[in-house]
Amino acid sequence: MEEIQKKQFTYRGKTIDELKKLDVREFAKFLRAKERRAVLRNFQDIEDFIRRAKIKLKKNKAIRTHQRDLIIVPEMVGMKIYVYNGNKFVPTEIKKEMLGHKFGEFAPTRTRVKHSKAGVGATKGTKHKAKK
Repeated sequence: MEEIQKKQFTYRGKTIDELKKLDVREFAKFLRAKERRAVLRNFQDIEDFIRRAKIKLKKNKAIRTHQRDLIIVPEMVGMKIYVYNGNKFVPTEIKKEMLGHKFGEFAPTRTRVKHSKAGVGATKGTKHKAKK
């Protein structure tokens, strides 16, 4: 029997270790156009976020952010980041497959609507019961 080898993760032909060695602007070359422009426009914000996140990790503090538009870069892989969705902070474990996506994609702002029975007084049949 042949041994089944697990396929190694690559992003645009580069392994995660090779990507982690790259600068944020060098990594931007591997992204799609919209994400590349966003990274090149805001690379200072991304580098600042990573620097602050590493300091918080050393202190064993949670990394919380309101910056839903930041692009995920290789240095963030493995971090647990709490992203604000407008109501609460949603815990997000950054994985390799998330590279090039934004934080906001993993913290939905809208919940699914759950319909239930009509409340008392909502229909004509229950109006008389409510007046008791």
